[in-house]
Amino acid sequence: MSPVSGPWPPVPVEPPEIHPKAPAPGTNLGAHFAECFGCGEVEGGLHLRSAIGDDYTVRSKFIVTAAHQGAPGLAHGGLLACAFDEALGTTVGNLLHKPAVTGKLETDFRQPVPVGSTLYIEARLDGIAGRKIYVSADGHLDAVDGPVAVNARALFIAVGFEHFSTHGDPQALEKLAEQHKRNKREWDINP
Repeated sequence: MSPVSGPWPPVPVEPPEIHPKAPAPGTNLGAHFAECFGCGEVEGGLHLRSAIGDDYTVRSKFIVTAAHQGAPGLAHGGLLACAFDEALGTTVGNLLHKPAVTGKLETDFRQPVPVGSTLYIEARLDGIAGRKIYVSADGHLDAVDGPVAVNARALFIAVGFEHFSTHGDPQALEKLAEQHKRNKREWDINP
């Protein structure tokens, strides 16, 4: 990935350690929460689909529909940033098994993304410095090896459960807990 601005990561980092319970390469990932705008089945949502790559990258697929339009016939830049935020958060949550929130997200829009196209996002962990988790991704247009239309990088901050229980909607947290109970998953936030 070419730099969005400045060196990446901007501080000395430790290499990330993949959590022992991280999904195996080749695993298709479901929605972490059915009502998530990024990966859930929300009307008009992104409906991002992700899988673990052989090299512990996370590969996501975003099909751009008319509901994601900004300028006529083109994906809205903010929704593209949202798709990258989801893909990068999915990478952190699934590979590290740490609840984390976005601290900073940078995107570099290299070429237009038309309505009707598919963006193939490949995200990777870049390093960890204390609670700071650095991740980056490239978005290829219409094929896994297609031209890069968007680059992104983000800083996620590892947080405790109290972040969500203090600031989140208690009813939504109950729905998430019920969803995980039905799916026989350990209870977690993201993913």
